[in-house]
Amino acid sequence: MKSLLSAGLVVSLACAIAIPALAPAAAQSPDRVSRFGEYQGYSEPLYDEWVRVSQYVPVRDGTRLAVDIFRPAVGGTPVDDPLPVIWTFHRYHRARVDRAGKLTTILDQAPELEMMLRYGYVVAAADVRGGGASFGTRDGEFTRQEALDAYDLTEWFAAQPWSNGKIGMYGLSYLAITQYTAASTQPPHLKAIFPMMAMFDLYSFVYPGGVLNQDFLLSWGGNTILLDKILPAAPVDDDPDGALRDEAMAEHRDNANIYTMATENPFRDSRVNTGERTLFAELSPSSYIDAINDSGVAIYHLGGWFDMYPRDALTWFANLTVPQKIVMTPWSHNGKGGFDLATEHLRWFDYWLKGIDNGIMDEPPIVYRVMGAPRASAWRTATEWPLPQTQPTAYYFHPGPSGSVQSANDGLLIAEPPAAGDSADAYTVDYSTTTGGTTRWTDGYGGGYGYPDMRPNDEKSLTYTTLPLASDLEITGHPIAHLWVTSTASDGDFFVYLEEVDPRGKSTYISEGVLRASHRATAEAPWSTLGLPFHRSFESDISPLPDGTPVELVFDLLPTSNIFDAGHRLRVTVTGADADTFLTPQLDPPPTVTIYRNADYPSHIVLPVIPAE
Repeated sequence: MKSLLSAGLVVSLACAIAIPALAPAAAQSPDRVSRFGEYQGYSEPLYDEWVRVSQYVPVRDGTRLAVDIFRPAVGGTPVDDPLPVIWTFHRYHRARVDRAGKLTTILDQAPELEMMLRYGYVVAAADVRGGGASFGTRDGEFTRQEALDAYDLTEWFAAQPWSNGKIGMYGLSYLAITQYTAASTQPPHLKAIFPMMAMFDLYSFVYPGGVLNQDFLLSWGGNTILLDKILPAAPVDDDPDGALRDEAMAEHRDNANIYTMATENPFRDSRVNTGERTLFAELSPSSYIDAINDSGVAIYHLGGWFDMYPRDALTWFANLTVPQKIVMTPWSHNGKGGFDLATEHLRWFDYWLKGIDNGIMDEPPIVYRVMGAPRASAWRTATEWPLPQTQPTAYYFHPGPSGSVQSANDGLLIAEPPAAGDSADAYTVDYSTTTGGTTRWTDGYGGGYGYPDMRPNDEKSLTYTTLPLASDLEITGHPIAHLWVTSTASDGDFFVYLEEVDPRGKSTYISEGVLRASHRATAEAPWSTLGLPFHRSFESDISPLPDGTPVELVFDLLPTSNIFDAGHRLRVTVTGADADTFLTPQLDPPPTVTIYRNADYPSHIVLPVIPAE
């Protein structure tokens, strides 16, 4: 892979098309250009200044929410022309003031919004109920009450004299999820949203494969407690001494503890202290698919191959029938670069909020970046996902040595099934194995991003590595692991990593998947899973490992799009823990697991191979 950071649903073409080769969808002259990341001649910047005001807005139950409003201005005075409004529902303080008195606003957090102001949009940000300077108490995250608050604010924006009644929403992460939940309430004036890096299914995030995402929950939960109860947000204009803000923060003391809620409800159908519905039915964004589809709100999804939610972004796209587009970037949660994000916001909202026919909806709906591809052909388009030209290819576990790593077994990975015989690899679980302290998960709560050379981890694990590739190999889609296992314990966690190994032996992380063996039962999902295995993880589905009889664990790795370079190797690494990220119960002594690789129990990984043109 040439660069991790240089850098859907199935395309009906014979192959994906590099964007630079595409003709613009709309009729264009040299002065009018509208294509992915490029835009000129359809609208013009009209303003070079703006004015911020901040106030409380009451919602239907009287709870006052703190709102910042930025309006384009001339000579320091906001313009009177009714303009479209784009806003975000902020979980992490819409604005704050540091000890030196410096104000930080949403424009500092998302600089692309300045372009929207220049082109004649009102930009707004509101603190969520129970957060920032807003009043109220939080009963959880992504609640129905929060969605109804978003409805009320949307309609309030639409009713203002400086609004043209066409409302959009923007934002990353939590600020993206609230866009989907807002759309589910079907505000009449919400026309389009631009959610970036958003969760789809809460259980699959909190308990991927049934394993608690402990570091994220503890760290993110701790950060939100700090923001809600200790660190003050900026007060609104009519509260210069912060008295109202402090009164609001006093109400935050009763906010629910998300870590406690999660650990008390380890199964998808758990209902400890959750009222009439299960926690994961009540709070998961995936519960609102039908309502979002009924809303008709146009959606431009953005995901990242190294984000926490790449599968989620593609699953949103697969399940929604509203007008929509998606771009899959090579980013982690807080990554950026490679195309003009502000321009894509402008193209999207110009079309849906200003009625400018710039051709954006005539383009292929999917744009994705192939990491490691030449710059001129790295950004590609599709009309469907998974890509129809995908050739699912099974790479089987074989005995080694590969000569590429001093791991517990140094097995080979070969695209041929194993021969008959009793072949297996025994492994005593090493609970210190880890992907490190700056991963896709840590970046989700601001903890940094950057995977280390995976060799030290591989050396404490089971590995299966190909011979050096004779030619470049593109993998775009969803890898699926098939492990045949036994264990001296009745349960265990199985982590599978896909890596790229260069000729010097450096091993680069590409993707991962995990499954707790007792959660191995599959079921039909209540939504499209893109053909991927779905582990319902109801309490009644849980089954211990049988003594001595191999069972198959089938689970997907997070999707990716990467070219493995000629001369490099693919590696699949199997461990029993990710010590810095997930909570795996530690047994003493550690159990011995056996991975089978024979004709009867052929452990393998199915990779979404894209044939060379």
